[in-house]
Amino acid sequence: MAKLEKMSDYSDLPLFKSPGATSEPDSTKDALKDTSKGPATTSAPAGETSAPKKPGSKPKLTLRETPEERAKTAVAKATVAEADLLPAPPKHWTVSELTAQIRGVVEPAFTQIWVQGEISNYRPAASGHVYFSLKDNGASISAAVFGWGAQRKKTPGFDLKDGMQVLCRGKISVYPARGTYQIIVDQVEPMGAGALQFAFEQLKAKLAAEGLFDQKRKRPLPAFPHRIAVVTSPSGAAIRDMLTIMARRAPNVHVMIVPAVVQGDTAAAQIIKGLELANQHDLGDIVVLARGGGSIEDLWCFNDENLARAIAKSRLPVISAVGHEIDFTISDFVADLRAPTPSAAAEIVTGHWVDTSRRLGEAKDRLFAFIARDLGHRKNLLSHLMARVVNPKDRLREQAQRCDDLALRLERAVNQRVERRRSALDQIMGKLDALSPLKVLDRGYSILKTPEGHVIKSVKQVNPGQKLQVTFNDGTTDVQAI
Repeated sequence: MAKLEKMSDYSDLPLFKSPGATSEPDSTKDALKDTSKGPATTSAPAGETSAPKKPGSKPKLTLRETPEERAKTAVAKATVAEADLLPAPPKHWTVSELTAQIRGVVEPAFTQIWVQGEISNYRPAASGHVYFSLKDNGASISAAVFGWGAQRKKTPGFDLKDGMQVLCRGKISVYPARGTYQIIVDQVEPMGAGALQFAFEQLKAKLAAEGLFDQKRKRPLPAFPHRIAVVTSPSGAAIRDMLTIMARRAPNVHVMIVPAVVQGDTAAAQIIKGLELANQHDLGDIVVLARGGGSIEDLWCFNDENLARAIAKSRLPVISAVGHEIDFTISDFVADLRAPTPSAAAEIVTGHWVDTSRRLGEAKDRLFAFIARDLGHRKNLLSHLMARVVNPKDRLREQAQRCDDLALRLERAVNQRVERRRSALDQIMGKLDALSPLKVLDRGYSILKTPEGHVIKSVKQVNPGQKLQVTFNDGTTDVQAI
């Protein structure tokens, strides 16, 4: 709106006159054409000034023109020749019509200009074109250099980068698709490092001289952190990427988010406060300062000297994960470890967990494979032994049958032996029976014995009147010798 308001100052020019208004007098056109050859370079005589403008009077040109008057003259030059050909402005404008009108005013007015500024947000494209912003303390303008690869051939060894002070020559162009204007650069001349880059190098040298970047003072990171304190914006893409990676790689790790603004004038103070809170309340085993990529201005809060000293005084190890891999800040040098990106920081803090998990997985696979091989070997051995071992029931049945056979054989042997013994006994008994005295008695003989049972074999053994016993076939009787 501010630009449109400034354009209202030129309502007396033909482009902005209502239908039916008359064009400028030929004398005015001639005067404008004379001045269109370039801005006046001669000074007016001492004391000569432009006459005051009366209400409703036409703007007058003088030899000494102010910047506003020169701009008005350039606009008039671009529009007065076509004033009679332009249709009357409609009651309302479409966006395309308005942008086209603005483009027709602005582009012819700024065809060959030199602009000095600091490069910011440098973005090279694969096509060879580069895009960046030129800025100073009060303003910023987009810039584009088409065919920068060919431009570099004219200036060997010269590379554009953020923070450089450059002098660019080109023309102003309006980009209708976005409704913005930019300078199309056809020549770039370096003018040394920009103010921000100079301040960065100056602070870097100061802190390095104090020893804040020494590797000896940096703390080692715990191998297996259980809690991670992340000082960052809770709504940024950086923390979402970190949470996704840590949940996938080490779901057992607890993440504590310490909210802080990571861009702007108050960002450094909030980051320092978050770092102090993490140390005071022991919010984690490691503190990660995280922010996604951006221009040097966006990341400037991480170049704060107070933040650098707070990182150096931190009791907990600090990882600086700011921007992209090509971005460097003071916090990267002071921190105990620099991660190229927030996602890389998430991979670093979970690295040992992942490695241990991988090794445990490999050990588990080896153990299962060993158990499977051992079980297979034992199964084969058992099958072999089972093939060799007879079923106990079969063995018992076999032994029972064998016992039955042995018992039968024993019975037969005993019977045969008994029969043989019986036969032998019968023979002996027959012989004994034949030799038995009883058989003699059956034939009529008798046996004479003393009362004591001694057999009388001779008459000489008998005394007269001696009592004797006589045994007959059918009994025994007592007798007395005469």
